Parts: sequence; structure tokens; C-alpha cells
Amino acid sequence: MGRKIGSEKIKREDGYLYYIGKDGHVWRAPMKHNKRGKKKKIGMEKIQKKKGFMYYLGKDGYVYEAKLKNS
Repeated sequence: MGRKIGSEKIKREDGYLYYIGKDGHVWRAPMKHNKRGKKKKIGMEKIQKKKGFMYYLGKDGYVYEAKLKNS
């Protein structure tokens, strides 16, 4: 579905949600059942976001981009 654009591999931990923030860095936030976790910036790579694309962290730990249908 998407195209791999990231070169840095992010190691996932259970109990966290991973996303690409407005600043272009990968962030992790604790899920509701994770009471001890804190929001934190992960990795050093910065992604240049483009309009009309969605960015996500794949299961393999790399950042992907996918074109949005209605943009």
C-alpha cells in the first residue's frame, strides 16, 4: 500500500501508539491501559511531509507514506 521513505528502524514496545508528529519526527504515546508510560520523541530522523499523503510507522519499524484518495 505505502512506499518506504524512512531509513531509520524504530523498535516498537508493547503498550505504546506510534505516529509521525507535525514536526516530522516519530513519537510514541502510551495507550489507555499503559498507566506508567510517557509521551516521547523516538529516533533522530526527520520526515519531510507532503500535502495529500499519510505517514505511518510500519510493522517492520520503518516510516511509510501512502497517497490519500480524495486529495
